[in-house]
Order: sequence, then structure tokens, then C-alpha cells
Amino acid sequence: MAGTYYISGYCSIQNSRIMLNGEEYFSAPGAMFTDFAKQAYKYAETDYAKFFKMDNLSKLSFLAAELLLNKQPYSSNTALLFANASSSLDTDVKYNESITDTENYFPSPAVFVYTLPNICMGEISIRHKLYTENSFFIFGGFNAEFFANYAAILLDTNKAETVLCGWVEFFKDDYKAFMYLVSKEGTIEHTEKNIQTLYLS
Repeated sequence: MAGTYYISGYCSIQNSRIMLNGEEYFSAPGAMFTDFAKQAYKYAETDYAKFFKMDNLSKLSFLAAELLLNKQPYSSNTALLFANASSSLDTDVKYNESITDTENYFPSPAVFVYTLPNICMGEISIRHKLYTENSFFIFGGFNAEFFANYAAILLDTNKAETVLCGWVEFFKDDYKAFMYLVSKEGTIEHTEKNIQTLYLS
């Protein structure tokens, strides 16, 4: 029998603004993402030097996860369930540009390593010592029904104690992260309707 689960915390990042559990946490109006990410990193007093080597999709995902996991209880048995629409296309384009000019052929291993969208989950897992299931899916748009059903299956089958769900989209400085934690405790029931409402808020 399927259990009842709750959203124990949620975070959204868009337009140089971070909302944490429905309240503004940080903003840098007008800042391009690169500058905004650095400012948010410093504001959160994060200490993880590898952040500055990450691609933009990983920085976006890392920031949202960092804020959530530092505020909410979780265990190493936290599954990661992420999705977006453009995969790692933002980084793919940059890498392609580095190999198309035969006169200046400088393929960068540092860029190439991020030409898969699930690398962002690896960064989060390493940082927070998460050892359970992680999956990254590509959809045409945000899919609340998918998150509701898949997270419930992971929890019902004891594949995870908590699930970190995330829609993390980044392409050409157009970005949005919406991330939330699902667990057995909380005040917001983990339903498709509630997920969609929080995503749009």
C-alpha cells in the first residue's frame, strides 16, 4: 500500500533570485548568472572550491541542493530525481565551439566532463555523501505527475528514505531550478497539484 509523503522543504532559483520555502533568500537584480552564482555562493557561506570549476547547470543545481540540504534533515540514503528540457545543451554548445575551429583546436577536458546532464547529480552526491539511486530525465516541460509518482515508488519500495527532486534547466543564461525534498514528515502533502503549485509560485 502506497504511503503518504510530504514536501519538507523547497527552493527555486530564477532571474537572479533565490526563494527558499516560499521566502526570498537572496537576490542580485540584473546580474548575469555567472556573477549571480558567485554572489549567492558567498552569501550562503559555502566552502567548496570545486564549485568554481563547474558548468552552469551544475552550479545552478548545486546551489539549490546546498540550500535545501543545509536546512532540512536528510540521510545518505537520499535519492536524486532530476529532469530538464535541454539536457546539457548549454555546455555541449560551448564544447562544440572549442573543436570546430581547425586553426584554434583546443578541446577542453574541463568542459567535456560536463557534457552529460547527470554530472550535476554527481557533484551533489560527492558534496553531501549521498549513496543511493539517482536518475536524470529529459522532458519537454516540467512534469509534476512524473515527480509525484516516481518519488513515491522510491519511498514505497525502500530504495530511499528521502528523495531530492529537481527541475534544473539552463540554456544560454535562461535558467530555472525548482528543487524539493520528499520525506515521511512535513506539512505540504506530496501531490501532483501541490508540486505544480510550488513550481509556479
